[in-house]
Amino acid sequence: MNSVKKLPLTDECHHWRRLGEVPWDLQKYWQQRHTIFPNYNEGIYMTDSAWYGVTPEPVATQIAWELPGTVSDDKTTIIDLFAGVGSNAIAFALSERWDKVIACEKDPATLACAQHHAQLCGVGDSITWVNGDSFEYLKLLNSSPAILGDDIRVDVEKTVLFGSPPWGGPGYVTDEVFDLSTMEPYNLETMHEAYRNMDHALYLPRTSDLRQIAQLVPDGTKIEVVQYCVQGASKALVAYLPAQPSERTMMGEDTTMDIEA
Repeated sequence: MNSVKKLPLTDECHHWRRLGEVPWDLQKYWQQRHTIFPNYNEGIYMTDSAWYGVTPEPVATQIAWELPGTVSDDKTTIIDLFAGVGSNAIAFALSERWDKVIACEKDPATLACAQHHAQLCGVGDSITWVNGDSFEYLKLLNSSPAILGDDIRVDVEKTVLFGSPPWGGPGYVTDEVFDLSTMEPYNLETMHEAYRNMDHALYLPRTSDLRQIAQLVPDGTKIEVVQYCVQGASKALVAYLPAQPSERTMMGEDTTMDIEA
């Protein structure tokens, strides 16, 4: 597995200018385009599926500002595991906090949109891009790092992970409390088991079951869960979780959890 240079925009990448151009099921997202991307008119391209999971730029910027406060100063690399069209990776690069920002995205058309967006923001060359499966990348990073290209082979001890996975479509909004064990295609346990040996932050539905998050860490461990809002409405929460390289119990009743809005 290696990094990739500039991928070309394809027919799957769109910059819609009029409502009539937009598929009906995406119109409500497109109408929020300037909230999601204040610079949308400068030429932001999106794939259809990216509209469902994109992090609004104001939220990405706030996360990039707050995440360093949850990890030690010796962490120098951050990996955006589901980069999408690049909102979070770009915010991490613009923060200038990290020596290396790696953005991993499975879909090449979506990654092409992310690279184009990063160039518009002036950080296209500040991000190392991986077109591949992030779970496979982490598996190699932990077990067979020599297989990886030099620029994506990093020190696990100095690396932080950020995961903004697909949530399984917009159906989650109907749940008063969202069951993270049913999230598709990757549920909470699948992600945490893959990420647990590194500090990691998970971007999850705003109604996520906090008890399930608390059960990820040993009793007495303090974690932060922050609700992120845009124009007075909560868009998502982020759980900031410490590395757990050793076996731990999965009982969360006594876990201390700070919840912020």
